[in-house]
Amino acid sequence: MSDKSNNRAPQPNRMLLRRILFMLIVCGVAAFAVVAARLFKLQIIDHELYESRAIDQQLRSTTITAHRGTIYDRNGNILAMSATADTVYISPVEIAIYDEDVQLIAEGLSEILGVSAESVIEKAGDRSSWYKTIASKIDIDTAEAVRSFKNEYGLNGIKIETDTKRYYPGSSLCAHVIGFVGTENTGLSGIEAYYNSGLTGQNGSVVRAKNSAGTDMLFTNFEDYRDAVSGSDHILTIDSGLQYYLEKHLKQATEDYDIQNGAAGIVMDVNTGEILAMASLGDFDLNDYQAVSDETMLEILAEPDIERRAELLSAAQQLQWRNKALSDTYEPGSVFKIITLAMALEEGVVSRSDTFYCGGSIGVTGRNTPVKCWKSGGHGSQTLIQALQHSCNVAFVNIGLRVGPEAFYKYAREFGFFDKTGIDLYGESGSIWWDDSIFIDSGNLSQLAAASFGQTFNITPLQLITAVSACVNGGELMKPHILSEVRDADGQTVSVTEPQVVRRVISESTSATVREALEQVVGDPVEGTGKNAAVMGYRIGGKTGTSEKVAQDAAGGDKEYIVSFLGVAPMDDPQIAVLILLDTPSSETGIYISGGQMAAPTVGKFLADALPYLGFEPSYTAEQLESMSRTVPELSGMAVDGAVSALRAAGLEARVVGSGASVTAQLPLAGSSIAAGSEVVVYTEGGPTGDSAAVPDLSGLPLDEAVSLLAERGLFVRRSSAGSGGVVSAQSIPAGSTAEQGSVIEVTLTDDGELGRY
Repeated sequence: MSDKSNNRAPQPNRMLLRRILFMLIVCGVAAFAVVAARLFKLQIIDHELYESRAIDQQLRSTTITAHRGTIYDRNGNILAMSATADTVYISPVEIAIYDEDVQLIAEGLSEILGVSAESVIEKAGDRSSWYKTIASKIDIDTAEAVRSFKNEYGLNGIKIETDTKRYYPGSSLCAHVIGFVGTENTGLSGIEAYYNSGLTGQNGSVVRAKNSAGTDMLFTNFEDYRDAVSGSDHILTIDSGLQYYLEKHLKQATEDYDIQNGAAGIVMDVNTGEILAMASLGDFDLNDYQAVSDETMLEILAEPDIERRAELLSAAQQLQWRNKALSDTYEPGSVFKIITLAMALEEGVVSRSDTFYCGGSIGVTGRNTPVKCWKSGGHGSQTLIQALQHSCNVAFVNIGLRVGPEAFYKYAREFGFFDKTGIDLYGESGSIWWDDSIFIDSGNLSQLAAASFGQTFNITPLQLITAVSACVNGGELMKPHILSEVRDADGQTVSVTEPQVVRRVISESTSATVREALEQVVGDPVEGTGKNAAVMGYRIGGKTGTSEKVAQDAAGGDKEYIVSFLGVAPMDDPQIAVLILLDTPSSETGIYISGGQMAAPTVGKFLADALPYLGFEPSYTAEQLESMSRTVPELSGMAVDGAVSALRAAGLEARVVGSGASVTAQLPLAGSSIAAGSEVVVYTEGGPTGDSAAVPDLSGLPLDEAVSLLAERGLFVRRSSAGSGGVVSAQSIPAGSTAEQGSVIEVTLTDDGELGRY
């Protein structure tokens, strides 16, 4: 009998099977976990990365640059605009794909664009790149030349992309306010930077499908086009006409008085805080903002060290871009007496009937030496109005002491001298004042005494004109601003800047007294230190300033000054204030360095242009009408006797040359404006030779002597309508130059007496 158990197959160990099963499960779970983790990383964590790579492989995107918003002045004149331009680039990948001639491309682009062929070859060597810029923002004609070259040789690797370029029609006009943009159409200074986000708009794009080679896929309708959204147009408070006049007279002043460290000016609407004009010299061309003057560039190129040369160029650029009216601080000098007067009147510590004695100096508690008046012999007894007319330091120290340090400090804060104005421009500086613990010290009143006539502290020109505007507008401190309105691309108004009252500082009655005093400073031909700012036919007010610069020549050279004048007009209903600063006039001009002799006539000439431009009608006295320039009538063909009569009727005299019966020619030409009583040359045979004459130096001459001296050379004089003085202080054609016979030279007449010297 057989044993069946011996024929049965051996059974696997149950324990072993369990172990194997367990290991399979563990390994499976582990493998699944690894795969799941990997999938999680790919699909979740790195989703955007791989999605972007997939899109990049399948799609080509081209940016459509947004049209930057236009900047206008208050009258609709364009200050900054964008126009279509083109950018040329090459695609090294496509040059390689289509096996195009790199040398041909490099030489062709070099000839058309003025770039080096070597730089094009170097860029084409980067076979991993689809985009290498060769030239940006080229004009239409140049772009068309590139297209012709590209099409002639069937070059796929050359690309032309539509772009925009910023243009500034006024070149240097209002440069520091408008600002400029960089190569990426991003604002870098001025309004362009402050309102960059609104001006920029939003770029659009075109997305097309591409094949595995990276070129556009043919026979596909896929294209995603997203139009660019143009930036908003910005309308400024700036008036281009006033800006032109301000820059014109600042430039003339820098020449007349040989200004060493530039000049600045601000024109403000006293009732709204609107900036109507703002200038800083030297200026620069916004269309080529990195360029410096030829003279400066020659000095830079003379530096042998390349790194040092780059530093000098950068410093020169930063200097010309700096807005002195906004970013520089200075001791305001006697212009600040307007503020001291206003606070004293408001506190009730002075009145119009008060008198002040000036013996030439005054002692002050805490000060080792007396405070001296600019008039060494003193002004004697004077009224409150006369103290401002005379710009008497001693009187204003007394006025400041009456106000007291606590109240003085309070009003300085109320007038805004401790805070930035908050104007809508970058780069505004703050002031430098004594700490209240030092200023408000009854044992040491030296800071109060000096501050009362504008010394020992620094403020910005913008802070000063804003505060003085409050003194004449009825007492309200306005926030200065430059943006007036924003409009979208469809011309719809997005926002309007409303005038903002910061606070009331003084009463209307105090403001009225300040206005009366300021008009006497300019309008009184005997007592007023600001008489050289007078404009025939208009009521002008203002105040002179002459401040010594703290930093003097280390070797003990001549003292340096900032001379200034703040004018207000018309005084029967003040509308505008203008502040002009001339930084470091040269002592070589022969003109006494003072605000009254230099800055006052500059403001006067500006107002002589600005007020008629703004529509203010002049009202002349009989004396002013008698002294005004005359217009030369047309005399050609007239009988000699008739011509002589016509000239006399016009307030002019005649000098007849020749023995003919009728006029054949005249000097100067009809329509010329010349000084009353001038002698017009009447030719009855032939005419003037057309020769040129040397222009003499007229400085210091009375008007009648200047007329006679020029008449000997066949030249003529026209007096500026600004200034009420009696001698020539500036002339429109410089001495030593030549001028054609018949040329008319405009002269500025200023007071050469003591009062005009402060």
